Amino acid sequence: MRSFREICAGLGRGLWPAGEQGPMNEPSDLQVLEWELKRWLGSAERERMLQGQAYFEGNHDILRQQRMVIGRGGEPEPVRNLPDNRLVNNQYGKLVNQKTDYMLGQPLTWEVDGAAFDKALKRIFDHRFMRQLKRLGKDCYNHGIAWLYPYVDQDGKLAFRSFPGYEILPFWLDAEHSKLECAVRFYMVESWVDGKMRPEYKVEIYDLAGVHSFRWDNGRLVPEDACHHAYLRHNLPDGSFERVNWTKVPLIPFKLNEREQPLIMRVKGLQDALNRMMSCFENVMEEDTHNTVLVIKNYDGTDLDEFRHNLAAYGAVKVKTVDGAAGGIDTLSVNVDAENYQAIIELLKSAIIENGMGFDTRLDKGYRAVNELSIKAMYSDICLDANDLESEWQAAFEELLWFVQVYLLNTGQGNYLHEGWRLIFNRDIMVDESEAIANCVKSQGILSDAAIVAQHPWVNDVRGELARLEKQKSAAAKQTGGE
Repeated sequence: MRSFREICAGLGRGLWPAGEQGPMNEPSDLQVLEWELKRWLGSAERERMLQGQAYFEGNHDILRQQRMVIGRGGEPEPVRNLPDNRLVNNQYGKLVNQKTDYMLGQPLTWEVDGAAFDKALKRIFDHRFMRQLKRLGKDCYNHGIAWLYPYVDQDGKLAFRSFPGYEILPFWLDAEHSKLECAVRFYMVESWVDGKMRPEYKVEIYDLAGVHSFRWDNGRLVPEDACHHAYLRHNLPDGSFERVNWTKVPLIPFKLNEREQPLIMRVKGLQDALNRMMSCFENVMEEDTHNTVLVIKNYDGTDLDEFRHNLAAYGAVKVKTVDGAAGGIDTLSVNVDAENYQAIIELLKSAIIENGMGFDTRLDKGYRAVNELSIKAMYSDICLDANDLESEWQAAFEELLWFVQVYLLNTGQGNYLHEGWRLIFNRDIMVDESEAIANCVKSQGILSDAAIVAQHPWVNDVRGELARLEKQKSAAAKQTGGE
């Protein structure tokens, strides 16, 4: 059996095209990939990714559910003459935004050995990259895995594109999913055909040979473009450029955890229950004529439909006396206790926060006197969950730095392949600044200035702040010597 790398390489060389068999009656390369793609498109794994994206955007299951009642024969059936509200209280979307802002709300801090490498990283990882990184973080929480594609744009600059998890079918070399063999991207574009916008599905295969482009036509891969390279540009002595390909597959996985499990799997049942409870409460409050059970005696009408119509339209119904039995309407009141609904709704909200390992912004009374210990207690769950994400993203940035270092080398901007570096995620956490500053002051003489400055709550650029401190000390020394 050929590996997927060999299959993709075969596509690049034009071997075993669709409709032909390989050695020993093996299926063609395109047939193997078509089978794998069909299987993945209908898989539960991809369905969970699409579900996470839909719930983040507010498209919840409650919007497609109908109110049911017990009908004849004891079977549930939809009812259309009663209020059927479908409310979405999107606590899941709030949880995703909260976790992303907590982890990526502040700029990243790079600690590198050389000043030149530090400047090069700041040019590449600018504010535009941070905006893209936040989008990548939301995809990571919604899909369990997101992908970053490094490439060189038309101006010869290193750029990045992010792909959601539900667009990428990866083929791994190992069971731990740490080494990528190749990957297939499935996505939809809209084309203008016969005066109308029509969806068209595209497939791209990423491997060491480059990027192979196809059209997805009724479950078949139709070659569209010749294999093109995810190349970078190299400065030649005469100032011209040549195209050279990466020696690694140019797709970097950013995982939420080692299981690549999306956040929606932890809280979907609770989110659905919250939506149902709020919808049910509004339904009950709108059923003004159903809050009271009516006991009808000698009704002067034909059926209950006419009775309900007369009651709603005129506020009155006619009754009569039959065989000496007086007519009339008695009532059995059904009281709706709003406090019960409120209690259940609050329990569901708290359960979503707890199971999703978020942070409850409604601080308890016990935390009114905020100190460092109480802050850590409030952020403990979201901090633990962020640790999983950070360990996976540190490994992803190690792969990303390889592409950056190779690009800088091949474009003549410096050889930083052996430069040491350290990435710090500045989590957006509430801190007791006075206590943090006091600890920094107490650490003088014990820790280096660089370590102290890095922990100060007012500092974002450690290297720049150290340079300003050195300049300030030099100016003070000159002024003292002049006096």
